[in-house]
Amino acid sequence: MNKKYRLIVVGGGPAGYVAAIKASQSGARVALVEEDAIGGTCLNRGCIPTKAYLKNAEIIENIHKAAGRGIRIKNPGIEIDMPATLRMKDRIVNQLTGGVKTLLKAGKVDIYSGRGVVQDAGSVLVDDSQILSAENIIIAGGSGSSRIPIPGIDSSLVLTSEELLSISELPESLAVIGGGVIGIEMALIFLAFGVKVEIIEMENRLIPFMDQSLSDFIETILRRKGALIHKGSGLQIINEENNSLKLTLSSGTVIKAERALLSIGRTPNLSALPAPGKLNIKTEQGRLAVNDFLETSIRGIYAAGDITARKMLAHAAFKMGEVAAENSLGAQKTIDLRFVPSVVYSLPELASVGLSEKEASRKTSIKTGFFPLSANGKALAAGESEGFVKILADSRYGEVLGVHIAGPGASEIINEAAALMAMEVTSHEIADIIHGHPSVGEAFMEAAADSLGRCIHLPPIRLG
Repeated sequence: MNKKYRLIVVGGGPAGYVAAIKASQSGARVALVEEDAIGGTCLNRGCIPTKAYLKNAEIIENIHKAAGRGIRIKNPGIEIDMPATLRMKDRIVNQLTGGVKTLLKAGKVDIYSGRGVVQDAGSVLVDDSQILSAENIIIAGGSGSSRIPIPGIDSSLVLTSEELLSISELPESLAVIGGGVIGIEMALIFLAFGVKVEIIEMENRLIPFMDQSLSDFIETILRRKGALIHKGSGLQIINEENNSLKLTLSSGTVIKAERALLSIGRTPNLSALPAPGKLNIKTEQGRLAVNDFLETSIRGIYAAGDITARKMLAHAAFKMGEVAAENSLGAQKTIDLRFVPSVVYSLPELASVGLSEKEASRKTSIKTGFFPLSANGKALAAGESEGFVKILADSRYGEVLGVHIAGPGASEIINEAAALMAMEVTSHEIADIIHGHPSVGEAFMEAAADSLGRCIHLPPIRLG
């Protein structure tokens, strides 16, 4: 039977389920088509599972630090029970996915389990057997782990992040292919779990898309925790021998590991599109092209989230899903992605919003404010004083162009920075905002004051 909807959303990840709920709040009849699990990669196999594991890693680190804080643990032996860890992770994921399903049900969204393929501007084929019709469509197919054409990359011992998060037995050693966000988070998790970790990064620094200061900081942390890091060297071949791997780099270095993690980024998932030539929807470099209103080249078909490759982050996908839903129902909203925070949930955390120092310097003359957490009372009291807050501001007007944070609570503090930047609050005004004391968030205000040469809690720099 052909069912008619106001909106069909293909994909139930962060962009898709938010779009469906947003449209249903306006009274629209909505269908959501998802071939896998509601919540997408982020909720089921990415953002949430890694944070559950990172909390375990943080607990382990705190146990190791306990003696230095006057806490004696008589039996400090630590053993990782991976089956129990998996059950803990799955409980959290199931609770959250169940919550999303409840929200969809409350919004009277019809959920179809199966692969949805867009046929034209008004219909979607589900599992080659059922046609759904709608006035408008949103494609929110998300993304999948990128792969590289290297001999041996298809070995069953080379895992994606999704697969690594499901192992029930820890390997003795792990080679991490890619030093981006996923690679760094996984490296820190498994280092804390007692696994020997080596990281391979083609660029000359880790997290090359973030500010240099954060790259330098996290490399220092990783090396101190025991990671071996190979930068500026590509991977040439992977050989599988005796249930382990031998990875040969372009530099000639050979790495031996029981398992490898492939974490070189993500690729938009275009499986919701039919065979080439049937729909003639515009794509650009493997992503679905959209205009400022998130509408594709075909009127009435919108796209949101990773499939557009504009900002491949769950929180960006949430907002894109909302905007696409509103526009599919007649609005004319645009989305501003300039102030979307980027976070690496490392130990300690890294976070950025806006331009890097290199990018900002190319744009205009800047003033840099820097406040180390070694001068922050809350961070010192907590024994987490490694890190800093760095602010980049326009020299003339004090417009904040970028904020970069390393340290505890970076993922929370960056939201204040993003909000103030979106409201065009200047470094002068940020320096005057009263922050709670003691708090790590004070460092943000102090960094703004430092960019103006009037930071109270740093000694003045005298020249000459």
